[in-house]
Amino acid sequence: MLSTETKLTELVNRLKEFAGANLECIILFGSAARGDFREEHSDLNVVCILHSLSVEELGRLAHVVKWWCVEQKEPAPLFFTKDELRDAANVFAIEIFDMKHRRRILYGADVVTEIEVPMNLHRVQIEHALRTILLKLRQHYLRAPGSAKELAPILRKSFSGVLTLLRHLVIAFGEEPPAAAHDIVARAAALTGSSMAAFGPMLKLRETGEFHGEIVPVYGAYLKALEKTLDALEHHFPKREWRRVKNAHS
Repeated sequence: MLSTETKLTELVNRLKEFAGANLECIILFGSAARGDFREEHSDLNVVCILHSLSVEELGRLAHVVKWWCVEQKEPAPLFFTKDELRDAANVFAIEIFDMKHRRRILYGADVVTEIEVPMNLHRVQIEHALRTILLKLRQHYLRAPGSAKELAPILRKSFSGVLTLLRHLVIAFGEEPPAAAHDIVARAAALTGSSMAAFGPMLKLRETGEFHGEIVPVYGAYLKALEKTLDALEHHFPKREWRRVKNAHS
């Protein structure tokens, strides 16, 4: 198995070879750029900036992406033009905020420096993502109520995203988030009044992949903690500019 650095070097070399002059920039972001990469449950997140995203140009890179995803078991790189990446800050505020603050340029010029992230939309994306996770967790429970075998992997998978969102919630409160997962969760719980104890089993499950005991109280406490987090987000940062306006004729 290739080391992390060898994999990244090989990816860059292959993209340069087959994209040629169309390749403008390759950026590493996420945990590997922040310095909290854990090989057992972290991904290598890469953005590629191309001058053209025509199907012909993408087709030249298909086998490179297949090698990266199938053989190296990494998520597919994200492909943007420079202008698209700038405009995407409106809807991918979390990802581009992370990219702006912790990134590693693997090839080409740094096209991220001048991008501005709208923090009001950053707050909206946090809520949207948390609500989506909460809804999916409820749906999963309805399919397998009380089954630790089926629900424990769901909890583990969901918490990976929740941890990122809790880190960004701390940012939304105007603070620099801690580095360690336990400290991120503890600070987010303190800021929102949610239960740190409810997140404890999620942290353990994230580390070990194993669950022992009764799933129902753990699952229920996790849902309640997410609900409390959302309530606090709405209370402290109400979406006044997005509230519905009554029809003047009603």
